[in-house]
Amino acid sequence: MTATNPSEIDAAELALTLLDRLPEDGAPERIDHALGVLADRRRRLTVQVVRDHDEPLALPDVADEVAVRERDRPLPEISAETVTEVYVSIYHDHLPRLVGIGLLAYDQERDMVHPNY
Repeated sequence: MTATNPSEIDAAELALTLLDRLPEDGAPERIDHALGVLADRRRRLTVQVVRDHDEPLALPDVADEVAVRERDRPLPEISAETVTEVYVSIYHDHLPRLVGIGLLAYDQERDMVHPNY
């Protein structure tokens, strides 16, 4: 089957690029786990927000920016309930996974997220 949709071609190129960059001697389980963690868009956006700032950020600020990027709208146009849902999902689901593989670090006492690479 030949891909004619530009997004399918882009996805194939991206997949090949990722495969080319995988360590040849890496443990398959670790690679699967890392790719599984990054399979979720909200997790990728969370890492991107922190990387873009390259300094510790308050988790509410991370959630605000992730909500803005997900919706492609300015923060004032996003409901407080939506931003709260983003915050809660990052705090309870996404952040523990990203901390678990060492991409981010989290200071719970200060509610700050920072790069860990």
